[in-house]
Amino acid sequence: MDIGVISVRYARALLKSATDAKIEADVYKEMQTLAKSYAEVPQLRQTIDNPMLSKDTKQTLLLTAVGEKPSPLTQTFISLVLKEDRESVMQFIAHSYVTLYRQQKNVIRGRLITAAAVTPATEQKMRQMVESKTNGTVEFETEVDPDIIGGFILEYDTYRMDASVKSKLNSILTQLKK
Repeated sequence: MDIGVISVRYARALLKSATDAKIEADVYKEMQTLAKSYAEVPQLRQTIDNPMLSKDTKQTLLLTAVGEKPSPLTQTFISLVLKEDRESVMQFIAHSYVTLYRQQKNVIRGRLITAAAVTPATEQKMRQMVESKTNGTVEFETEVDPDIIGGFILEYDTYRMDASVKSKLNSILTQLKK
């Protein structure tokens, strides 16, 4: 069976259970933390996939990777995944849950890149602008990149607005070369 199909099925079941229990936002944060743990600690996947490791040890590792106080639903879910020998797709389940949650709640990821740090008020204005255009909630990430010299780059969904000094200078350079 396809890993994508398996992970989406488990993620859907977890989302439905979390929605019924009205803790889908908590489980969303836990699955984000788990996905981040897999990304930041590549050895986690190798360790979880190790057939020599006991299920109890794997459960302890996964619960630790989920965060400080995992919800009872997440604990039960991890136990189920281990019981069914699906721990090798746990990383994909976490990513699938995050994706399904964002679709269900109309959450859009946005990113603002600036040459210098922006004030929280400016960040909030950009967030409100994106939310008004997308009719959804925006998870905003800000990044400082001095290489853009000035201005900003705003990305969300499939949209990219590049109002950086670097891109303006590059376009002027391209026109002068013609």
